[in-house]
Amino acid sequence: MAGWNPQVGPPGWTAQQAYTPPVIPPHDHTRGLSPFGMPARHSWEIPLLVVVVVITFFAYLYALIELIFGDSINDYLLLLLLAPLILWFGRGTNYATMRINGVKMSPTQFPEGYRMVQEAAARLGMKQAPDAFVITGNGQINAFASGHGFRRFVVVYSDLFEISGAARQPDALAFIIGHEVGHIAAGHVSYWRQLGMFAVPFLPILGSSLIRSQEYTADNHGYCNRHVGAPGAMQTLAAGKYLNTLVGFDEMADRAPQEKGFFVWIVNALSSHPVLTWRMWALRDRSRHGKLFLRPDMPMRPPQPPAGFPPYGGHPQYPTGGHPQQQPFPPGGYGDTTQFQRPS
Repeated sequence: MAGWNPQVGPPGWTAQQAYTPPVIPPHDHTRGLSPFGMPARHSWEIPLLVVVVVITFFAYLYALIELIFGDSINDYLLLLLLAPLILWFGRGTNYATMRINGVKMSPTQFPEGYRMVQEAAARLGMKQAPDAFVITGNGQINAFASGHGFRRFVVVYSDLFEISGAARQPDALAFIIGHEVGHIAAGHVSYWRQLGMFAVPFLPILGSSLIRSQEYTADNHGYCNRHVGAPGAMQTLAAGKYLNTLVGFDEMADRAPQEKGFFVWIVNALSSHPVLTWRMWALRDRSRHGKLFLRPDMPMRPPQPPAGFPPYGGHPQYPTGGHPQQQPFPPGGYGDTTQFQRPS
């Protein structure tokens, strides 16, 4: 076995495409909601973050005062006092679990996903791509990003891949990976940020709204990375990897302004992620940030894309109201990036 090329595989393996550095598609450096520039943060993220950090700071201060001058310490005060250690220990054990149990993506293990991570990091302006691991999903559709110390990593559940490590819908997987890498690029997995947000679980509506705004921000990153994968990703979240093609993306998004009532509002307000109909609406209507508190309404005329670019998905230029049908990927190759290139 000595001397074999790890980019091709050991003798007897099916030949794999040699890894090449990612090609960064041309894009504008301005930040916004267009897939042709750099991703913008959700408009509510920073204001909510400031409020939560201030509340968390005073909670820490109160716990410290009670420790020094108080007569007794209850479980909640003890939790706040030990928050730095608890968070550090939890992040460390999570990272160690991935390192010893997860399959680390590489040019020879899940090469398609590995390249997607490299491309997403390059597209989003990161100097170094995070590590990426695959763990068994047991039927669950999920992925997440985290970190420990200066290290950052992405975890993708195996059900987002099919047999032999090839994704059933490469565009959808590229959107999801772009979303998770976006959490890292936006600083959401920073130790100090998470320490400043330690009070989030104890702040109903306010805490969940901050997390929702971060998810919208990560969606903006995923959209910039592979905007044509947004419908497939949402369809998979809605109905799973086998029935996703039965989901009408536009039909489901159209229900966002139609579903009304107090309980619709409260379910969204208490959710850590935007509810799917609102999330689909936000990914389709790129003229504004996704709705955080009030349901979407009928959109104004969306801004037109830059000269020479195709119209945005979901706009009236497509008779069906949806995204155009994508051409299949070339045999043996990972995602075609030509959709990002300006016409000559």
